[in-house]
Amino acid sequence: MPFKSIVREMREGIGSISRRGVLPKHGSHRRTKSHIAPEASSSSGAPRPSPSWPASSTLFQQSRWANLPPELLIDIIQRVEASETSWPARRDVVACASVCRSWREITKEVVKTPEQCGWLTFPISLKQPGPRDAPIQCFIKRERATSTYRLYLGLTPALAGDMSKLLLVARKIRRATSTEFLISLSADDFSRTSNSYIGKLRSNFLGTKFTIYDSQPSCDPVIQTNCRSRRRIHLKQVSPRVPAGNYSVATISYELNVLRTRGPRRMQCTMHSIPISSVQEGGVAPTPTEFTNCLDEHCSSSPSSVSNGKKPLVEFSSANLGDSMELVHCTRDPLVLKNKAPRWHEQLQCWCLNFKGRVTVASVKNFQLVAAAEPCQNISAAEQEKVILQFGKIGKDIFTMDYRYPLSAFQAFAICLSSFDTKPACE
Repeated sequence: MPFKSIVREMREGIGSISRRGVLPKHGSHRRTKSHIAPEASSSSGAPRPSPSWPASSTLFQQSRWANLPPELLIDIIQRVEASETSWPARRDVVACASVCRSWREITKEVVKTPEQCGWLTFPISLKQPGPRDAPIQCFIKRERATSTYRLYLGLTPALAGDMSKLLLVARKIRRATSTEFLISLSADDFSRTSNSYIGKLRSNFLGTKFTIYDSQPSCDPVIQTNCRSRRRIHLKQVSPRVPAGNYSVATISYELNVLRTRGPRRMQCTMHSIPISSVQEGGVAPTPTEFTNCLDEHCSSSPSSVSNGKKPLVEFSSANLGDSMELVHCTRDPLVLKNKAPRWHEQLQCWCLNFKGRVTVASVKNFQLVAAAEPCQNISAAEQEKVILQFGKIGKDIFTMDYRYPLSAFQAFAICLSSFDTKPACE
């Protein structure tokens, strides 16, 4: 059988099973074709089918596709992965992971991280660092009526059209003393108890300082060890639907413009979860390989409390206390990003940066971030000049976002969201 026929028959088989009613009519989440579906892990550690991983995987487990020789199966998946390098064609790779557990495990082994291949495939790719050589180009659409911000993979909406790949969605929520941007994989679900929720951005009252919270702890052992807070709560206070949690991974500060001088905003990002050594030659940034259930990993009952007949206590990780990341600071230096200094253009009478054609409209929101390093940190001048994240306006409510190693799509998106909040004291 020809190779393309195998993939076509496999996808048609999944579709026919889904149409026969394997998916329940109620409780299922509808998703667009371009959406990266969330993954989840069951309590046993085995992959749990999400709305885009239909229950057909169980039926396929007993089919002829599940019994293919491992050598042939690896060859098939490698060919699919190598031939489909862009969306929506790359959904064939996701289809391979939807066949059954054996296919899923081999597909996860074959598919490389964005750092290695420069492609986004599975939801966890949004938490992994981007490529080192060339940035991943995305764009953001702002919907003022609903205070919603959508991140798409692609150059611009005009070039991508209906083939745009939806990556992340954020919703802005104003509170009495702060503003929050809830970030989700789904445009219809921003609940912290869902598998779609992956983090948030929170500002202070003035909108000059922001904190990025991740829904799961860092995969770096140093940060995992030090991110436990000293807060203790009773088990009955923890709802069974408590989300993964909010772990502070970065802070963003905007410099106050007291003299009201003209010019772009000045900002600084401290990436607590990324060491400064990651931008050195041979440096490595934390790269998660799967979504984790941190309640299982970081909440442990107290034996002494149980033996005394008291209600068991658990250690509960909380980023709101602020003391967890201070321990990390003492362990190693975090990556600090700063604005790349613009130059004043005499003819245009404005501040200019070289966005290489990716930004076409002047705005105070436009910025480029580079690594800020001390002389003792041994960061080369070339690395300090390399743009790690750039963001700029190209039209009404349309902005481009290009990021690269060591930032992930989630971290880059959260940083860009901070630029949308009102900052009268910084302009």
